[in-house]
Amino acid sequence: MPEYTRLLTSASPRAALADAGLLILRVFTGLALALAHGRGKVPPSDRFVGMVEGFGFPAPEFFAWASGFAELGCGLLLAAGLLTRPAALLVALNMLVVVFFGHAGQSFGEREKPLLFLVIAVTFLLIGAGRYSVDALLRRRTGRRTAGYESG
Repeated sequence: MPEYTRLLTSASPRAALADAGLLILRVFTGLALALAHGRGKVPPSDRFVGMVEGFGFPAPEFFAWASGFAELGCGLLLAAGLLTRPAALLVALNMLVVVFFGHAGQSFGEREKPLLFLVIAVTFLLIGAGRYSVDALLRRRTGRRTAGYESG
């Protein structure tokens, strides 16, 4: 049986729908983060480096690059479902900085978007990418199994 056929038939219908939902959420979130937010931060502009410096971080240029990488690079990794948990961790840490430093003192409405990215990143950190991801494909090819929820 071809690999793609086993992918579509090996899970219960409910599990397959849940994994399809994770795929949609992961791809949309990752691409939105990478293309709408991260792409403009790599390389970081002098203005962005200055903003990071204003947060009091040492080595503001390094942290500006790290933020750009977290949004662009990790956004693309999330979209692909590759190294999902490490990418989600970096996105979550970056969004914590955005919420508590970048939008400090602003209303909930102005913090809403980075909070949404934070919650989604924590979700993928906890449960993984799902069955329809590069992570799952690599896990199947190597025969590695994880205890509990198999789609991570």
